[in-house]
Amino acid sequence: MLVDFDTLPEESRVWIYQANRSLTEDEIGEITSKLETFIEAWTAHGKDLQAGFKIVYKRFIILALNQNLNMATGCSIDASVHFIQELEKEYNVDLMDKMNVSFKQGEFIAYKPLTDFKTMAKNKSVSKNTIVFNNLVTNIAEFKENWEVPASESWHSRFIK
Repeated sequence: MLVDFDTLPEESRVWIYQANRSLTEDEIGEITSKLETFIEAWTAHGKDLQAGFKIVYKRFIILALNQNLNMATGCSIDASVHFIQELEKEYNVDLMDKMNVSFKQGEFIAYKPLTDFKTMAKNKSVSKNTIVFNNLVTNIAEFKENWEVPASESWHSRFIK
């Protein structure tokens, strides 16, 4: 059951998928439609799942699930992962690689392999004040407070002296 992302409870579980490139307006329109269709049909053991999504900065797909209503199961999570993998194939975009880092460079969103980010930190090309995207947040409250933060307030801080 599709609902507006912003109406979901703070404790709703989130999954964040970052794209290795900016999505075009046409792609965003198509992906939005596909997400709506997927969520409308998304179930766990035959029970509707109340979920919503956002596409942020033309790079991030944030999927959220109200687990107060019905919990995600292994099968329902597998279905969402399979759906994201289908998007990857259809749009020739990487959404699942967790070994890459996204961060702000001015208003631009940079996407780098973790090894490159470490090198940038060593060379002082990024600092503790660089805004990073902490895709490890687990619920909407954390998403609102701790997703887009200075590197010093994220797991990224271990690479910045």
